[in-house]
Amino acid sequence: MSAAAPPAPALTAIAESVIENARRLGAELAECTIIDSEEFECRVRLGEVEKLTRAGSRAIGLRVITGQRVGSAYTSDFTQAGLQRMLDSAVSLAKISTVDEYAGLPEPSELGSHDADLQLYWDDVAALDPQHSIDMARRAEAAAIKADPRIVNSEGGSFASNLRQRVFANSLGFSGCYRSSSCSISAVPVVEDNGVRQRDYWFSAAPNVAGLDEPESVGLRAAERVLRRIGARKVATAKVPVVFEQRVARSIAGHIFEAVAGETVYRKESFLAGKLGEKVASSNVTLIDDAILPAHLGSSPFDDEGVRSRRTVVVENGVLRSYLLNSYAARKLSLRTTGNAVRGITGNASTGTGNLYLAPGELAPAQIVSKLKNAFYVTELLGSGVNITNGDYSRGAAGLWIENGELAYPVQEVTVAGDLRRMLQEIDTVGSDLEFRGSVAAPTLLVGEMTISGR
Repeated sequence: MSAAAPPAPALTAIAESVIENARRLGAELAECTIIDSEEFECRVRLGEVEKLTRAGSRAIGLRVITGQRVGSAYTSDFTQAGLQRMLDSAVSLAKISTVDEYAGLPEPSELGSHDADLQLYWDDVAALDPQHSIDMARRAEAAAIKADPRIVNSEGGSFASNLRQRVFANSLGFSGCYRSSSCSISAVPVVEDNGVRQRDYWFSAAPNVAGLDEPESVGLRAAERVLRRIGARKVATAKVPVVFEQRVARSIAGHIFEAVAGETVYRKESFLAGKLGEKVASSNVTLIDDAILPAHLGSSPFDDEGVRSRRTVVVENGVLRSYLLNSYAARKLSLRTTGNAVRGITGNASTGTGNLYLAPGELAPAQIVSKLKNAFYVTELLGSGVNITNGDYSRGAAGLWIENGELAYPVQEVTVAGDLRRMLQEIDTVGSDLEFRGSVAAPTLLVGEMTISGR
């Protein structure tokens, strides 16, 4: 962390003191969050630095409950006067807010911190100097441009890193803190195709520098992806099998998360509301949320309500086993929290993920493609035409057409449409190529049939 950042014990003492003072002012329950972060980002274009940002921030937030009325406030002023203004504001707001019968904190028995070392913080990120970060961005972009003379331009290479301390305390006696680090590298090459510019990208992200792909590997992968877009065409409207490559398949996992998140379930805005214990997907589908995987970007020892992090099987062999819940959603649904509370610096918690992923199958992507006579291989999705309430699915797409078991030619300006409920039931094959490049991941997926709307 930066030299100016107070060590975690000092921040923890501040959070605990704020809780004590909130109780003295009349709060029945209280939660305090402190986030201290340092971020770096650089972008180069054609070898020249185009953007360079280094920023640090520190803020503290307070949420209080009195008579099941909630008030929240936050500040970046850590002086005694600044903290007092935050306390007075939160307590005052709680007195005039609407009563919420479900407002509260987690059950005391749910509070705690995962004991094992989750390898969230790495010194090699803290040790990075700006010039080395810029050089890695340059190397990624240069590798992409040099890969082929048809790559005539670039939207840049980038490198970003983040160091963070998070402290949380509440009036039930929980107090915890942890540090985390992350970094990423990307390249976005451009080709000229009959007067039309085509772009594509590749990236790598990890909690440590050693976990990143080499910059040259990132650049070459980006180049391969953009080159295969040359000559892209529309196709005739048809109903065919659809393969979602790894990079876009994670959006399917994301849609399932939206449907099992506590807020959408208790509001009955999810097509999976009331479906616990029912078969909602193909037997090939197992979806897991695991916040205690070591050295993963979605891991943490406790959630943002102080509930011990855990592994939750959401869908098992197609059967819906669990929703993902914070304590508020759990009370609304008469269930137990799954330790999936997330929040920023203050306010009520919402529901988020740890490391959410679709469990891999046995076939490599090439093996999946080889068994298809006529199908669409999706490499990019556009727009957000997905209705989680009724399952309607319609998104712009680009990719490659499959003929006789081979990737035949590039396709663009088409729409992939279907019903998400049916799509999940018709996931015919799950690939073996699961890789985490963020907190949500999925291997290649084959859906039995969807409508491709083209020319």
